Amino acid sequence: MGHRLSRIATRTGDDGTTGLGDGSRVAKDCPRIHALGEVDELNSLLGVLLAETLPDDVRSLLDHIQHDLFDLGGEVCIPGYTMVTEGHVLRLDEALAHYNAALPPLKEFILPGGSRPASLAHLARTVARRAERAIVTLAHQESIHPPVRQYLNRLSDLLFVLGRHLNRVAGGSDVLWKRAKAGEA
Repeated sequence: MGHRLSRIATRTGDDGTTGLGDGSRVAKDCPRIHALGEVDELNSLLGVLLAETLPDDVRSLLDHIQHDLFDLGGEVCIPGYTMVTEGHVLRLDEALAHYNAALPPLKEFILPGGSRPASLAHLARTVARRAERAIVTLAHQESIHPPVRQYLNRLSDLLFVLGRHLNRVAGGSDVLWKRAKAGEA
């Protein structure tokens, strides 16, 4: 890859448009750019999570996911281009099964929280869901390769499970939701 971003301040977006990977220009508020921004935010949030002290296996998994999300963003950025495959989704399914196997079954609703890494994983889960919704919105207007949506759906599930796992790694457990009793505010 050449020096594609040798100048960051190009001023070409001053008119409210931005360039896609295929060279076309679109409005900065179009659904494709909105979805791309949501994926970028998710990847950035995973970078924040990776700044925490994490088990090596979780760090390696999240590093791999960050690269996958960059590829996914590339696919969103270039209409008609595909980079994310069913294999990407399968890798998340396998990680989900691996981390979920060691967790106790859920019998209560849990709140996002606990340790800082677990809380960040839960926050990333919510951003993954938002990115998924943005992809669904885009798919109502343009063709989107199904593994893109499936990847984000599975990733949000995995981040939920990782939040639970990271609380246990920190010596804690799930933060359980408690129903308010009648008369309590």
